Amino acid sequence: MIAIGCDHGGYEMKLEIIKYLEQNGIAYKDFGCTTTESVDYPVYGKAVAKAVAAGECEKGILVCGTGIGMSIAANKVAGVRCALCTDCFSAEVTRLHNDTNVLALGARITGMSLALKIVDIWLNTPFSDDERHVRRISMLEE
Repeated sequence: MIAIGCDHGGYEMKLEIIKYLEQNGIAYKDFGCTTTESVDYPVYGKAVAKAVAAGECEKGILVCGTGIGMSIAANKVAGVRCALCTDCFSAEVTRLHNDTNVLALGARITGMSLALKIVDIWLNTPFSDDERHVRRISMLEE
């Protein structure tokens, strides 16, 4: 299951990502927000991150205006490795090398079509399990 959340700046993009998830038969849990009215991004970023860290959801996707605030909020939660991605290569490599479990997107930075490609690549790229990457990730947990 994918945890998904946004602030007001990411609301429209979140709706499009939800459509993608539904079209691809991917289960999700929406942690809000539910309108374009101004809200505080840490509330939603931390809620998604906590669901991932607790194992309630396998991965998470967060959207705000730039993706920066959401990535900062999510990375405050132990066990979360959130990456802000603005291109397809980063989306692939952050899964292959970093085994990221939360993706952050900036709706005011990344166009909708590209964002959906990033989501697709990120969701469908497995972690490489290479020893060097496992070692480096364990160093982050120390």
